[in-house]
Amino acid sequence: MLVLVCYDVNTETKEGRRRLRRVARICESTGQRVQKSVFECQVNIEKFEDLERRLLAEIDELVDCLRLYRMPDARGFEAREYGKFKATDFDAPLVL
Repeated sequence: MLVLVCYDVNTETKEGRRRLRRVARICESTGQRVQKSVFECQVNIEKFEDLERRLLAEIDELVDCLRLYRMPDARGFEAREYGKFKATDFDAPLVL
């Protein structure tokens, strides 16, 4: 299955910058970088669960955001989201 890994790690602190490097290394060992914080990974279910576990061990869910998009062939689209994320409501006015 194809998995998209997207992350935003808060780098305002020294520890945040370390987390960012560790998260990037995990993703680089599993997939291909397509943008600065976006990776495509071709994995089976066991490798997906291992990747998810390793990434969750690194991020700080209070200040970081991790999104994993699973795109298995037969099952359709599934997204899992962890941590801080500010979504835009596209139905609301975009200019206040």
